[in-house]
Amino acid sequence: MKNWTRFFKKYHKWPSLVLTIFILLFSLSGIVMNHRETFSSVNVNRDYLGREYQYQNWNKAAVKSGLQLVVDTALIYGNIGVWKTNDNYKSFESFNQGFPKGIDNCKIEKLFKTSSGELYAGTLLGLYQFKNESWVQIDLPVSEKRVVDLLEIKGDLYVLTRSNLLKQTDFGFEKVKLLAKADYDGKVSLFKTLWEVHSGEVFGLPGKLFVDFIGLIFILLSISGMIYFIYPKWMKRIRKKGRDVKTKALFLKFNLKWHNRLGYWMIVFLILSALTGMFLRPPLLIGIANAKVGKLPFTHLDNPNPWYDQLRRICYDVELDRVLLATNEGIYYSDDFFETAPLSFVSQAPVSIMGVNVLEVIKPGQYLIGSFSGLFYWIPERQLIFDYISRKPYMPVKRMGPPISAHPIAGYLRDDEGREFVFDYNLGVGNMTDTIHFPNMPEQIKSSPMSLWNLCLEIHTGRIYQYIFGKFYILFIPLAGLSIIWILITGLILFFKRKTKL
Repeated sequence: MKNWTRFFKKYHKWPSLVLTIFILLFSLSGIVMNHRETFSSVNVNRDYLGREYQYQNWNKAAVKSGLQLVVDTALIYGNIGVWKTNDNYKSFESFNQGFPKGIDNCKIEKLFKTSSGELYAGTLLGLYQFKNESWVQIDLPVSEKRVVDLLEIKGDLYVLTRSNLLKQTDFGFEKVKLLAKADYDGKVSLFKTLWEVHSGEVFGLPGKLFVDFIGLIFILLSISGMIYFIYPKWMKRIRKKGRDVKTKALFLKFNLKWHNRLGYWMIVFLILSALTGMFLRPPLLIGIANAKVGKLPFTHLDNPNPWYDQLRRICYDVELDRVLLATNEGIYYSDDFFETAPLSFVSQAPVSIMGVNVLEVIKPGQYLIGSFSGLFYWIPERQLIFDYISRKPYMPVKRMGPPISAHPIAGYLRDDEGREFVFDYNLGVGNMTDTIHFPNMPEQIKSSPMSLWNLCLEIHTGRIYQYIFGKFYILFIPLAGLSIIWILITGLILFFKRKTKL
């Protein structure tokens, strides 16, 4: 029995010491990520980060697209905000006046100019209109703030969020009722379910605050564990010097008592947090990417909206009088502007589970689709799909690995001379038309900061540790998750053994 106790002490202590700094970073970054809007004004200077996090050649979704205003005058937009060029993308000036402080507040999903000349911006945290040389926020009748696309059809302005389609009226914006698709089964993705359970969003703000509390418990367990490791040796040195250690001994006893109690009381939630987090990143994510489960009753996921958190892009094919709706599960269309349920195309272009970044009408019935799965020229009625990069017919390939192609597409724009520029998330911009290169990234744009939220995302997902582990960093999250569960279980066993002795 003593050997078993010694075994559990040894393999509770040393994995804990190795992972302490990572657990602290997981916990702190998770708390920040749970409150993106609260921390949206906080930026991080990229100079303090590694080469992987520097802008080079307009990469990292710096640009998602551009908007031509008049000849030679255009706006480019994306994660760098909005920048104006008066010489066909040769020089730039900031066009971000009016957005709240913080790069998160000027991350642009779509810029749109209406037929009447009004300029709108759909952003990560709301809808804005450009008035009197400044961006002014517009209230929307939905709780979600992320606007993913803007569209004008026959003089009417439409706004697409992740869950709703809104139409502008004389009295503001109103929801357009989107009927459930024919294959709607009332289920949600397992990934989405695990994501919301992990963050606590499944129970709204109270759930998030509870998960924040779990993060604080992880922090307290890590710190109290370090104290229990360091204090006895420190007390021994003090005792050798003939000094009294009674107060420190009482504190050590208090520290151990609450280390054990907090771990025991919260063990189920601590394990659940580690377990759900393991499946939100490859390689375990690959196994659940396409799985669907029933909605958890009485939770945030139990939403009557059949399109909840599924909408990504929208476009209008004028010649066919058809609206295309891109979701995280496929592309749908409506020939009667959603008076009946949207229909799914029989032929589907490859689309990343992370969403569609490019949806353009090239010709009637012919579309350009771009995501982290690549860029494709798609003719759905003829069931034809061409890889737009290689200019060859698309041949699906089954493979194990991250759901990202060799060319993860973050954006696309066409300049006033008809040149097509594609923005690869990793490599940056490339010219699809001729040999003229897109202008170099000016230093003032290159130095655009990273949001604190995005830095925390890199930490929480383990991507930032590729500097330590190289290409094996992808295994860090599942191995760390298993190690944390092992630490918790061995700690629980030691707690019961100690309690039995007492």
